Amino acid sequence: MAANNRRMSGKKGAQVGSGGQRRKGLEGRGPTPPAEMRKGHKKNRIANAKAKQAVRRPVARGRGGKSASELVVGRNPVVEALREGVPASTLYVQQFIDNDERVREALQLAGERGGINLMEAPRPELDRMTNGLNHQGLVLQVPPYEYAHPEDLTEAAYDEGEDPLIVALDGVTDPRNLGAVVRSVSAFGGHGVLVPERRSAGMTAGAWKTSAGTAARTPVARATNLTRALEAYKKAGITVVGLAADGEVALGDLEALSGPVAIVVGSEGKGLSRLVGETCDFRVRIPMPGGAESLNAGVAAGIVLYEAARRRS
Repeated sequence: MAANNRRMSGKKGAQVGSGGQRRKGLEGRGPTPPAEMRKGHKKNRIANAKAKQAVRRPVARGRGGKSASELVVGRNPVVEALREGVPASTLYVQQFIDNDERVREALQLAGERGGINLMEAPRPELDRMTNGLNHQGLVLQVPPYEYAHPEDLTEAAYDEGEDPLIVALDGVTDPRNLGAVVRSVSAFGGHGVLVPERRSAGMTAGAWKTSAGTAARTPVARATNLTRALEAYKKAGITVVGLAADGEVALGDLEALSGPVAIVVGSEGKGLSRLVGETCDFRVRIPMPGGAESLNAGVAAGIVLYEAARRRS
């Protein structure tokens, strides 16, 4: 019996008469956590679901929002885009493709630039990606463009100690015209281009190519409403100048170009829209002794930007 008691006394655990309490068991566990942190609680499940959604849906870094990604399709367009420095994230190459000179150049340019993923894909997959377009075995993915906010253009100018020089486009739908304007703004020391969110050209691969690389250093801002953005510029002390064939002021007589100014260029066919035209402080005409009725947006913007740069020098 005594041996049996010795064996029982050697067992670990609570002894009879101790109440089964240990020191740690008497310690408090702290305040009750909020419902969002209590596993199994309804609010905890909701919080977890919101966190997962935030991971799946990345937030655009540009205050003006992002465009959709774009595909450049075909051997010649892909090679030209890579030559001109159009931003790209992935080059898709068809499996068992005929390795001609353009394919070799595309692979070489993508490799030299770096940062472009090379993906081999079967023809049916490329057909699906391009909705049946004649891709010729090469597809280049252009990432979404991050637009600036209209205020970013003025802030950049003031940060450099300069008066803002901005070009706004009203109803210009050809990406090549947008690229040409971006190139002129860069050449004459402007601070950016403003486009409306709707019914306007965006920074596509075509716009990048026409800009000849200047889009990498000249911001393009996007406004939900162009008229309101121009009114905000006016309140900030910026003169808004609209180009019109029947403008009341000749370009050479416009003194406002030497100060903070936003130059608004309309479409070649329709010109400025009514609301935008009414918002402008001045409607300016470019004298054309040759008798041409109008100029395209890129040429018109270049002429006015040159005049502004001349007055500021």
